[in-house]
Amino acid sequence: MTRPLTLLGIESSCDDTAAAVVRGVPGCAEICASVVRGQAQLHAPFGGVVPEIAARAHAEKLDLCVAEALAGAGLSLNDMDAVAVTAGPGLIGGVLSGVMCAKGIAAGAGLPLVGVNHLAGHALTPRLTDGTAFPYLVLLVSGGHCQFLIAHDHATFTRLGGTIDDAPGEAFDKAARILALPQPGGPAVEAAARRGDPARFSLPRPLLDRPGCDMSFSGLKTALLRQRDQLMVDGVLKAQDRDDLCAGFQRAVADILAEKTRRALAALHEAGPVDPTLSVAGGVAANGEIRARLGAVCAENGVAFTAPPLALCTDNAAMIAYAGLERFAAGARDDMTLAARPRWPLDERAAPLIGSGRKGAKA
Repeated sequence: MTRPLTLLGIESSCDDTAAAVVRGVPGCAEICASVVRGQAQLHAPFGGVVPEIAARAHAEKLDLCVAEALAGAGLSLNDMDAVAVTAGPGLIGGVLSGVMCAKGIAAGAGLPLVGVNHLAGHALTPRLTDGTAFPYLVLLVSGGHCQFLIAHDHATFTRLGGTIDDAPGEAFDKAARILALPQPGGPAVEAAARRGDPARFSLPRPLLDRPGCDMSFSGLKTALLRQRDQLMVDGVLKAQDRDDLCAGFQRAVADILAEKTRRALAALHEAGPVDPTLSVAGGVAANGEIRARLGAVCAENGVAFTAPPLALCTDNAAMIAYAGLERFAAGARDDMTLAARPRWPLDERAAPLIGSGRKGAKA
């Protein structure tokens, strides 16, 4: 067996500044320490993440998070085998802050540097938490991304489908703004939905009438806005109306993800004889109704289902350290030319999705 490796991980792709220490071998590792410092209060007055503010906050907090993670693990830089860092995709200022911090640590401590795709960090989390064996199906569902991927190994992924516009997390944030709920929108909408009636309003389920695993959430958000406008009286939305809209919106997202998961599992079976595991990862994987629906779909199809602990659903550095451990064990190394990338699809062979923009696929 490969000797256990100990890696320091750094994550700063959006609005969470994080550092962690992970030790182990591919498929069997433990989190020695994990530190995450959010920026919700900094961005709250603006109703969303402001890239410039996020980048400055990362620059101020990164070294403190690293020191705290090392102290929490009871280790020093001398005990590390390498430094892993998110090199993309993400808000370029934040990614750059993390990459420069990691370069400084690696150069100063004489440690190897390993750049990590943020999406690979999410996609490989089942390997960290459950020791899931390759290959497996992963639904990456977060604030900026939504796609079905077959994880063949730590560096090879096949995309079966993805969102052509908004990601579910982005849709939840926009829904919260429409309904005057606080950010981040996911937890706020979920909390309100517990008090609401999901069957009261008829909201659309885009793309369910078309074959394949691609998804769309932008039209659902627009339908929510129009339904809200019909309910408002003198510019005021009743609390029960808001809760019912949240419940209906959340149910619609869950329905879309559940049906597309059925199709992804069917596509996986058609590709060859496999005994798949579905792993869900990303911030939206923390949503209770969505986790339950996906688990039910897997149970119906006799497929194993794994979901990470809630603390590892949202952005964190433990997943980056572990993804770096997999790359490092396979011989991957980066040097001081490692660049921050705003866009970095996991399956670079797949055609860009419709909503990916002129610069190409972000995920």
